[in-house]
Amino acid sequence: MYLWPIDLQTLKRKSSRFLAFILSAILVVVLANNSFAAAPITTEILWDTYGIPHIYGKDPQGAFQSFGWAQMQSHANLLLRLYGQARGKAAEYWGEEYLESDKWVLTMGVPNRANSWYQAQNPDFRSYIDAFATGINTYAKAHPDLIDDEVKIVLPVKPEDVLAHLQRVLYFTFIVNPGQVADATQSQPKAGSNGWAIAPKHSASGKAMLLANPHLLWSDLFTWYEAQVTAPRINAYGATLVGIPVLAIAFNDHLGWTHTVNTHDGWDIYQLKLADGGYVLDGKVLPFTTEKLLLNVKQKNGSLVEQPLVIKSSVHGAVVQEKNGVAVALRVVGADRPGVLQQWWDMARSQNFSQFQKVLQRLQLPMFTVMYADREGHIMHLFNGLVPIRQQGDFQYWQSLIPGDTSKTLWTKMHPYQDLPRVIDPPSGWLQNANDPPWTTTFPSVIKADDYPAYMAPRGEMSFRSQSSARMLAEDAKISFAEMIQYKHSTKMELAERILDDLIPAAQKYGDELTRRAADILAAWDRNADADSRGAVLFAFWCQEIDDSQIFSIPWNENSPRTTPDGLKDPASAAKALQIAAAKVEKAYGKLDVPWGEVFRVRSGNLDLLANGGEGDKGIFRVLNFAPSSNERFQAVAGDSYVAAIEFSQPVRAMALLSYGNASQPGSPHITDQLPLFSRKQLRPVWRTRPEILAHLEERKTF
Repeated sequence: MYLWPIDLQTLKRKSSRFLAFILSAILVVVLANNSFAAAPITTEILWDTYGIPHIYGKDPQGAFQSFGWAQMQSHANLLLRLYGQARGKAAEYWGEEYLESDKWVLTMGVPNRANSWYQAQNPDFRSYIDAFATGINTYAKAHPDLIDDEVKIVLPVKPEDVLAHLQRVLYFTFIVNPGQVADATQSQPKAGSNGWAIAPKHSASGKAMLLANPHLLWSDLFTWYEAQVTAPRINAYGATLVGIPVLAIAFNDHLGWTHTVNTHDGWDIYQLKLADGGYVLDGKVLPFTTEKLLLNVKQKNGSLVEQPLVIKSSVHGAVVQEKNGVAVALRVVGADRPGVLQQWWDMARSQNFSQFQKVLQRLQLPMFTVMYADREGHIMHLFNGLVPIRQQGDFQYWQSLIPGDTSKTLWTKMHPYQDLPRVIDPPSGWLQNANDPPWTTTFPSVIKADDYPAYMAPRGEMSFRSQSSARMLAEDAKISFAEMIQYKHSTKMELAERILDDLIPAAQKYGDELTRRAADILAAWDRNADADSRGAVLFAFWCQEIDDSQIFSIPWNENSPRTTPDGLKDPASAAKALQIAAAKVEKAYGKLDVPWGEVFRVRSGNLDLLANGGEGDKGIFRVLNFAPSSNERFQAVAGDSYVAAIEFSQPVRAMALLSYGNASQPGSPHITDQLPLFSRKQLRPVWRTRPEILAHLEERKTF
């Protein structure tokens, strides 16, 4: 055997080249996977051309402070007004129109509880909240000319204001609000959402996918804010509500989640028997706890007038009504759960399903479905929330006025995480929720209502929007990323698909000439609420003329959840309703086949655009809610807000849209810049890597 002579210098050079090659290969992998990227060495905000802040914090405090600055730059007037309301001082700051808001916030004990919650944070996270407030105040000092004078009275913002705002939003708007207390039949606020999780076996790419799609009012405390937050051990992208210092819906390189408003009951109202200045419980008279406050109310001339507020509380909670010898007390879950913000933060920092579930098990988040997907292919639907352990009654029982004279109805403990309805990696390969109870999240059904307490969630009708959602997922065995986005924008009216085969013949049989013409329009209609759909306006007007409870002859059945209700209950009455609707449409618009987008609009500033989509109760997946405008037109005021479509490939693929733009400050170009995309049913690319962001850089702020 002949051995080549060894040249040590050549060997060293070759070793160096090989090492350089290996390091280069590793670098390529690192750059393709942000989760391994080094922590930022400086703290800065890179603003992209859609006004999305990409926050780089050299430490968590830097990230939180930058996030406070960013929210002020985009939404200063709104944020300060919301914090003023959360203090219970809005009437003092801005006048009597805020008085009822202040009474509600103070009666619910929000400011005092915010103080105790602040002290209950662990030291590290408390410093993060401090930093967020510092970012707000630092921006205000640097740019006083960009903030309306009337909201500057809220400055400086305190860390406790952040927690007060969180409570007002989550607990005393989403869980329960004054309108619900006044009318106990309202079990949910007017908020909604769609959420999908698709497993690799059901996706065309073999990668799990997630669809986030909340539907909220396009204003006030419901306003979403989109951002990316990068700091040591976190690189998350998503959205939160203005004033909240962490992302509430988010994804990273490993996993992501979205929320839907679930059928969660986290509050009850108790009727108290009054006696001897107190109330009766288990045969004994107990005294009320009383707190007397003086509220300052700003008058039109700028002076302040004091108004007394007496807050009475029982063991059930604060008294919200008292008249004719009867008092009503409100009990709300979660007063002892101060860790909501840290839970969201740690959800976004999780790297795998096991870590994510451990964070969820804290049960600090008081409500909302959690819809989850990850890079390893896991998907999950969790009926999340603080659910009281109740001794009696079904879900419907607890929607009414509860007897408060016995401790048998007074709940004190919550169900632990393992008691909550959830499904992981179902055989179907898909999960959906459109604000229905968890029993219909996938088919074949996995979560059985009989396995849970009757009060856990209602056994009510599967909505048409949820039926539409399940149909799209079930009928496509291999859904691509592009198809998921296409389905997201579906304006198909599931209600029309269900009823028109009976309504059209009924109109032809029982109707006059106008009614038969209307039937012809409906027969030619594509069943969608797209901008150019002709017949959708007519059908929407018909829905207004007929009693919902009188439409179907076959009611919804939980054994046939996706094909019921069905059949027209009273064909003659339905034809008459169509005649009335047709007369109104023809009078208002001069023709029966007026295009949907001619009547239903999306407007902001100088933009007046065609709308696609409509109300979810008609089975439309792309939800838009409208308010009357001028000239018999209607303007979108709620519905599709933040949308994110995510595929957990390597690197992660994502597209998103914030319908009304990522800013509300006067003069910002980002108040309306995404609305044209929304009108065209399009999403925009999500830029997450530094090269992408720098290629679309609008502004840089270094701290």
